[in-house]
Amino acid sequence: MKLTIYHLKNCDTCKKAIKALDEAGHVISLIDVRSNGVSKSDISQIMQAVGWKKLLNTRSTTWRNLDETMKNSMDEVKALELMHSHPTLLKRPIIKTQVNTTCGWTADIKEQFL
Repeated sequence: MKLTIYHLKNCDTCKKAIKALDEAGHVISLIDVRSNGVSKSDISQIMQAVGWKKLLNTRSTTWRNLDETMKNSMDEVKALELMHSHPTLLKRPIIKTQVNTTCGWTADIKEQFL
């Protein structure tokens, strides 16, 4: 299966996912969210597939450093702008196939691809 994986090269979870998916025989295309960036239209498509609340990485250092007012008033439009400006706020890895998009590396996602 051909997969497009949005990742960060220093993210341990992303490294584990990429290694496991490669060993499972998937054809992988990698996009580093920090060095390659992610377009607003791509983020919007991912948000439609998984939901903006799930896609927004509220465990990241970037999120923790945001102003409390901004965090408390977050909505879909603000989240899109913020994730576009700060791609580290995208929950990773994001795995896209021709028919499906996921974010994170949970047991159910592993089961789906491995």
